[in-house]
Amino acid sequence: MTRTGQERAILVGVDLKARARKLPSDIPQFSPEESLDELKSLAESAGAVVEEIVIQARTALDAATLIGSGKLDELKDLIRFHEADTVLFDSELTPTQQRNLERSLDSKVLDRTQLILDIFASRARTREGQLQVELAQLNYMLPRLTGRGVQMSRLGGGIGTRGPGETQLETDRRRIYGRIKKLSDELEGVRSGRTTQRRQRQSVPLATIALVGYTNAGKSTLFNRLTGAEVLTDARMFATLDPTVRHILLPSHRKVLLSDTVGFIRNLPTTLVKAFRATLEEVTEASLLLHVVDVSSPHASQQTAHVFKVLAEIGAENTPEILVMNKADLLSEGLHDEHGLAQRILGETKIRGNSSAIAVSARSGKGFDELLALIDKNLALDPVSHAVFRLPTAEGSLLHILHERAKVLSTRYTDDSCEVEAEVPESVRKRLEPFLIEASPSATSE
Repeated sequence: MTRTGQERAILVGVDLKARARKLPSDIPQFSPEESLDELKSLAESAGAVVEEIVIQARTALDAATLIGSGKLDELKDLIRFHEADTVLFDSELTPTQQRNLERSLDSKVLDRTQLILDIFASRARTREGQLQVELAQLNYMLPRLTGRGVQMSRLGGGIGTRGPGETQLETDRRRIYGRIKKLSDELEGVRSGRTTQRRQRQSVPLATIALVGYTNAGKSTLFNRLTGAEVLTDARMFATLDPTVRHILLPSHRKVLLSDTVGFIRNLPTTLVKAFRATLEEVTEASLLLHVVDVSSPHASQQTAHVFKVLAEIGAENTPEILVMNKADLLSEGLHDEHGLAQRILGETKIRGNSSAIAVSARSGKGFDELLALIDKNLALDPVSHAVFRLPTAEGSLLHILHERAKVLSTRYTDDSCEVEAEVPESVRKRLEPFLIEASPSATSE
């Protein structure tokens, strides 16, 4: 059997029998097969070749090894047959389970959380992102230090050894605690800096819109289409980790800030949610959320439900939201049956009263004019109204403000003044209030 340069992995999942499951009734569930399909995508995103997928049916999890001694023997044979480097478990392993499995299998054993942390470590590009990932990895590593022995001092490459792993695995608890304290302080500084930036943005009434959604739903493609930016787009999960903020201009000529955030995923590790608090505050402080869903995914309903769950955990469940059903061009009903698509996606999910829905294709741009109009309609900050201004002809800068920040409908010149009819944001209207001669109620509230 010829070896390749890629790490070979065996995936292991546990199928608890129905009577043993404790499933929240309000969250649509992935089947064990669907969950392992997602784990396979994660493993491939981390650079591994998946050689085999194993599912163990049990009435209860084995406290010592999760899967029991019989399956453990079968797993040893599969490791030898495939010459596997790594065994990836779809469940989160306790420190004891991980130590027992490593001793029995004589192989690297990682759980789903460690795999996600490893992907985050390889994707982080900014200093902030690297700090956040390292903090999450060290917090997860602490209870797993005892008894790891040779593996803990391993300096080799591969999944689970990126980020701080290559240097921090040989340190003792005292040094790791010190490193965690230092990282926490640095991230608190980042958080303070973000708060200052947010206050500066809020001093000028520019609304912030945050893109949220399940990983690989097409958020970055949508972001690039809306802003003309060149954020990395990739079919791999968590291709974009570091947040990006850009201006966009709405049909009403209001300028808003659009923020691209990290993708969510089922059972997002608690250590990551805590470490990425500063980044996730961009979501909690947003005036409007664009919840991007890959409508072509057979798991769209479950993915949407899990995003709702994470939004509730971070305190953003009451933020106005537009459900952006992306990749609708890949379906037979496509962009023509928005109501049916929304009903299918939100079927078993608790439908949010502050949600609107629209079908788009981020790749082709179809549905984007309608999306921008819907954003205009749903955005409460800096509402637009109809107004007429009489500006001195010598004040060309004021006319420039109207053309740049408002939607000018007509312009009439006299000897010493210029009458401009426009749909203007509230901020512009207040600034030009001395020149206002006629006003109407907000156009966006109709």
